[in-house]
Amino acid sequence: MEQLKKKILAEGSVLGNGILKVDSFINHQVDPALMDECGKEFAKRFKDVGATKVLTAEISGIAPALTTAFHLGCQVVYARKTKPITMPDQVYLTLAPSHTKGRMVELIISPEHLGHGERILIIDDFLATGATILGLVRLAETAGAKIVGIGALIEKDFEGGREALSKLGVPVHSLAVIASLDDGKITFAE
Repeated sequence: MEQLKKKILAEGSVLGNGILKVDSFINHQVDPALMDECGKEFAKRFKDVGATKVLTAEISGIAPALTTAFHLGCQVVYARKTKPITMPDQVYLTLAPSHTKGRMVELIISPEHLGHGERILIIDDFLATGATILGLVRLAETAGAKIVGIGALIEKDFEGGREALSKLGVPVHSLAVIASLDDGKITFAE
């Protein structure tokens, strides 16, 4: 998606160690017009999968998941990283490594919001190793839901996440695919 790629080139920065900083429009401050366009694009790409709910991880995946769900006409649920007191005692919980936090994080969903038979479209900000997305898959499968597709705003092709997700047998779409961040330069895949 050209609009997203242009924004990445204009405002993104490479911090080294495979980390792309996009805080000014996705991860800290959010560009709502851009997220709306991304949501429209995801809705177009996944219109035929029959998603009944969009699933993401707190917090950076919420904006693209919300706009995607809006354009698909379904609800969005996000995995929390800490359990609030309003959540029931029995929850779906898994662990996933966070590259930017440098540690394992909990992903928690209330059974009230993810149920048996749901058709789940996962939307997240990044697809890198696939570990966070696979954590979301585990949560959905534990709930008896079926994964019908996976979308990421930005894919870091060189980290192997797409390959890790291939065993799921569902469509995987990324709006901007980065081939390299070598020498501080953002290079998109063709």
